[in-house]
Amino acid sequence: MSKRITPFASRYCSTLDRLKEAIRRKRPGLLRRGVVLQHDNATPHSANLTQQWLQRYDWEILSHPAHGPDLAPSDFHLFGPLKRHLGGMAFETEDDLISELRNWFDNLDVDFFRVGINSLLLRWQKCTDLHGDYVEK
Repeated sequence: MSKRITPFASRYCSTLDRLKEAIRRKRPGLLRRGVVLQHDNATPHSANLTQQWLQRYDWEILSHPAHGPDLAPSDFHLFGPLKRHLGGMAFETEDDLISELRNWFDNLDVDFFRVGINSLLLRWQKCTDLHGDYVEK
């Protein structure tokens, strides 16, 4: 691993440390049952340092095709409704935009997030079955 990418992997491992701590605080039993993490093949995710971290805590990684689409629920579930919500709006300041975003997120039903996460499993399976080809629906 080159020294150039080490800081990115180190930062990603720090993020994983914070995630692990948040899971421990908010959902303590989840760590004992095992964590399945979905991330892509970006260099910080595939770096030796990150792989060692994942092995140390025995976190399972969903495989991701080398040149496959981004399977993040935000891409296929969140951004469309958010774009429709913000369509036609104009904001005087960045604070106005942030306020509108917070209001929108605060008013989303918990099922909105549940549907997005659950649909990831189906999309991931379709993508895997297609050997990494893009999944439209």
